[in-house]
Amino acid sequence: MDHDPIYKEFVSFVKALASYLTFRLHRTGLSFEKAKNFVVDILMVRRGANTSLFVHGSILGLAFVVLAGGGVLLSSSVVSGSYPGVPANPLVAGAATESVDTGVITTTITPVTIISDKPRDEVIEYEVKAGDTVSSIAQEYGVSEETVLWENDLSAKSLIEEGDRLRMLPVSGIAHTVQSGDTIYSIAKKYRANSQAILDFPFNDIGDDFQLASGDLLIVPDGAPPEVKSKPAPTQYLASERQNISVSQLGSAQFIWPARGDLSQYFAWYHPAIDISNLGGGPISASDSGTVTVAGFVDNSGYGNRVVIDHGNGYTTLYAHLSANYVVPGQRVGKGEVIGAMGSTGRSSGVHVHLEIRQNGVALNPLSILGQ
Repeated sequence: MDHDPIYKEFVSFVKALASYLTFRLHRTGLSFEKAKNFVVDILMVRRGANTSLFVHGSILGLAFVVLAGGGVLLSSSVVSGSYPGVPANPLVAGAATESVDTGVITTTITPVTIISDKPRDEVIEYEVKAGDTVSSIAQEYGVSEETVLWENDLSAKSLIEEGDRLRMLPVSGIAHTVQSGDTIYSIAKKYRANSQAILDFPFNDIGDDFQLASGDLLIVPDGAPPEVKSKPAPTQYLASERQNISVSQLGSAQFIWPARGDLSQYFAWYHPAIDISNLGGGPISASDSGTVTVAGFVDNSGYGNRVVIDHGNGYTTLYAHLSANYVVPGQRVGKGEVIGAMGSTGRSSGVHVHLEIRQNGVALNPLSILGQ
């Protein structure tokens, strides 16, 4: 049997089908472009004046399709309740049940109360129960343990007993009673908090002019008690009491840290020193024994008030930006002796001491030399 004519007819059919589909696809594309251009022309009238109307109309149309077709396209309708054949609303407890014998649908609907998550609007009192701890009470009221301790003048070692009454803040932080002269900024600074958080707390009574009334209670979210300032160095350690250091004690080449604080700048080729910062200031001690060669404001180089000590073995140390110095040139000082106070004189961006250690005039990285 000759299959050649059938094969040729099939090939011709495929070619004709491909040609037809290509033609229809091309026509569809042209029609789409025309429709698109028509819509664009409408939207471009008056430079897009109709764009908002088009967008809003599209959204409303989409919403209508979802609401109207929800019951057809989805297994459950957007509108539900106790209607026959409609599933129960997921926000109510209970489900519709159908009697097999009678075909009557009955529903048991129990309303569900949705509890608001908004914070309490006032400080409340809590009576301690048997077995309570500061941790369990704080967890129950959604505040930090520190908040409970601060508000009730307790320490971490304090014990609470059944019947004690504790003041509970609505959020973690501090409660502050406004005093004359207080401002939002001063209160935020005092408690190391964010001033905007105080303004944003919904139950703080603050007027549009940000004026505070004396006696009002303000909640300071995430606030903390003011830092206790460290006591100044005892007077007997000031360099007014000079020590007579023998030559054999000078220049041990074992250097100690001159001050307490954080490293705010490290050693680099453009900064041949380290900066030790402490916002509370503090005393500056000699890193090693030696003889003071420079003390005070001697030029405008940017060091400000400074002290330079020659340790007699090729090493020198420089302490800059002091708020005060307690030594004079030619005075011998011992390792650890207080020679001045941390400050921010000269070219300085904050309270710190600029420490340089040099050997035969060459700057060394103090971090590789300083000991305990």
